[in-house]
Amino acid sequence: MTTSFSRTRIAVAVAGLASALGAGQAWGAAFALQENSGSALGNAFAGGAAAAEDATTIWTNPAGMSRIGTNQVAGALHLIQVIDKFRNDGSVAALNQPLGNTGGDAGKLNFVPNMFILLPINKQWSFGLGVNAPFGLVTEYDDGWIGRYQGLKSDVQTININPSVSFKISDMVSVGGGVNYQRIKATFTNNANYSAALVSAATIAGQAAAIPAIIASTPGLDAKANIEGDDNSWGWNIGVLFDIDKNTRIGASYRSKIKYDIQGTVNFNYPTIPTVPAPIAPLVAGLSAAINGGAMAPGGITSNIELPDIANISFFRQINDRWDVMADVQYTGWSTIKELKFVRTNGVTLGATPENFSDTWRFSVGANYRYSDQWMFRMGVAYDQTPVNDTDRTPRLPDNDRTWISGGVQYKMSPQLKFDVGATYIFISSPSINQNAGSTAASALLKGSYDASVFILSGQMTYSF
Repeated sequence: MTTSFSRTRIAVAVAGLASALGAGQAWGAAFALQENSGSALGNAFAGGAAAAEDATTIWTNPAGMSRIGTNQVAGALHLIQVIDKFRNDGSVAALNQPLGNTGGDAGKLNFVPNMFILLPINKQWSFGLGVNAPFGLVTEYDDGWIGRYQGLKSDVQTININPSVSFKISDMVSVGGGVNYQRIKATFTNNANYSAALVSAATIAGQAAAIPAIIASTPGLDAKANIEGDDNSWGWNIGVLFDIDKNTRIGASYRSKIKYDIQGTVNFNYPTIPTVPAPIAPLVAGLSAAINGGAMAPGGITSNIELPDIANISFFRQINDRWDVMADVQYTGWSTIKELKFVRTNGVTLGATPENFSDTWRFSVGANYRYSDQWMFRMGVAYDQTPVNDTDRTPRLPDNDRTWISGGVQYKMSPQLKFDVGATYIFISSPSINQNAGSTAASALLKGSYDASVFILSGQMTYSF
């Protein structure tokens, strides 16, 4: 009866966590979130597929569930502070527009929770359920900034629900696998140069003679575009764990690509047209109506994206009663993302931004030091490649290669209850940007670089029952 009641409460907790994750936002290498374990953060996630220390192994390698041997729930909360400050170096204003400000700090403080539940079935089989946010992005600039035509707010949220099983083949080999139900929700906003649109519409309409008067009487007019969409999809994951001896383990895991066909809408906030000279007033009114019903018309949109597959190989060794060492190599197949493209439901392209992501590697090493039966200290470093190239870097994702420095501490209150706290500082190589979104006249030239870094603080509670 007690176990049944406990599992019911856990199910309620998972449902609540799923709702919380739906609102969670964060920013990782590209927009992947490594932060799916509060205990592993202290090691910079080194040895993730081999450590199998607690229920968070459901995410890193489901085969590791075979090592736990008891009912267990692990819940974590990650606080992620991103710094993204643009430094202007040669930007050029758009046609009939002021240059604008530098956008403030586009990074935000974000909160990302996750929870994992592990239930052994017998000596060979175990079942696990993970609820987490594997991808996320939020950048938001001040209104009126230089790059307002390339991006104002970018917000990508995911939630992943991952039931898994493991099977212990022998004392040396365990395997595991799971299915992943994943939901994505995205919001993108940017300004659209309405003054330049009027000039373009006048040119198309054969009214070139009126352009100087239009420019003189409609400076600084901006519309604001808002795109929102969502979708859900399925993926899968597998893993294997080899116990080389009682102190040494090697693990490998793989997570599949997940493809989305996002359905959504685009809406525009149009500027108020100022009083213009009487001779061109009917023309400007007609051009404005054509823009509002054409290039800047609200309506349905679609966007296709394939999130990358992820593969890990990890090593873990307990050297003695005090020290553990671990290492990890991770591959992420980011080359599935070639562009950020939105298409209207009538087949007309609303906008397409080249991304041309590259596949990446992440390398990490770490160590644990057991000070006593209650206290353990963690450390780790990692090098994390970015998939973003210098040519196609956009202000929505001003990412670059990064170096992680991590530390953490575990306090074991009892054999059933332990707490972990981890912290990481991420140094990001200064990202440069030189982008005009296809036309300096329409979208300005955004040229400069970023001061960028990330600080992460995580807390985790692990309870065995």
